Amino acid sequence: MTPAESNDAPSNGEGKGASVIVNAIAVLKSFSAEEPLLGVTEIAGRIGMHKSTVSRILATLEQEGLVERDVDSRRFRLGLGMIAMAGPLLAELEERRVAYPVLRELTERTGETSALMVWNGVESMCVEQIPSRHQVKHLAPLGARYNEALSSSVQVFLAGENPDRVRSLLRSGSVTLPGLDDDAVEAYVGRLAEASKRGWAVNFGETSIEEVGVASPVYDHRGDIVASVLIPAPKFRVSEDILNSLGEACAAAAAKVTTRLGGRPQA
Repeated sequence: MTPAESNDAPSNGEGKGASVIVNAIAVLKSFSAEEPLLGVTEIAGRIGMHKSTVSRILATLEQEGLVERDVDSRRFRLGLGMIAMAGPLLAELEERRVAYPVLRELTERTGETSALMVWNGVESMCVEQIPSRHQVKHLAPLGARYNEALSSSVQVFLAGENPDRVRSLLRSGSVTLPGLDDDAVEAYVGRLAEASKRGWAVNFGETSIEEVGVASPVYDHRGDIVASVLIPAPKFRVSEDILNSLGEACAAAAAKVTTRLGGRPQA
């Protein structure tokens, strides 16, 4: 059932109020780091809702500062009010707090962007970032979400999952893998085991031809993966030797964050 359909389903006031909230959330979730500007028609088409309904929701969200209208295109983007709402969560996110100085040190050491990623079960999400000092750089904007199986941070999180859970996520499409068939799935599961043994995962232009990514796991006191340190970099700047150097630096940084969290780096 689409959000639009659910809007008409409830017959009581409480149900209608709940469906309005669901629809508003659907509108907010339609924005992404890749497509930060969207028009009413685009949003309506994506979430299966009438344009008039989307327009009313956007007007309310704009009034509350949760979305804002671009002056030139008149399309909408997420507003600064979203940051205000997320602020208390980000401030209390222990992984983010303890990782920040380590990320700064990592960026200074490598010259490349460093980021901290967390996992929501199907996506890797950026919660902290230190941009590269280079003019040409790759970024992982705060709030950016990735569900491509070949993304280095996604590999890190899936390497900590049960292989059957990984297979289920791939086959359901919750995590996307090009050329999906049984052989590709098993090869990918093997790739995760290799990344886990090495200490970092690699994405060498596999999700974006111009970008390289290396990522390493952060563990808590139980030995569970709770975050990932990520280094995204322009591919033209990364030779095989530099790739290994970035991987080692990323793994060392992730181990340092693990220790600061009271965890124990894996052997």
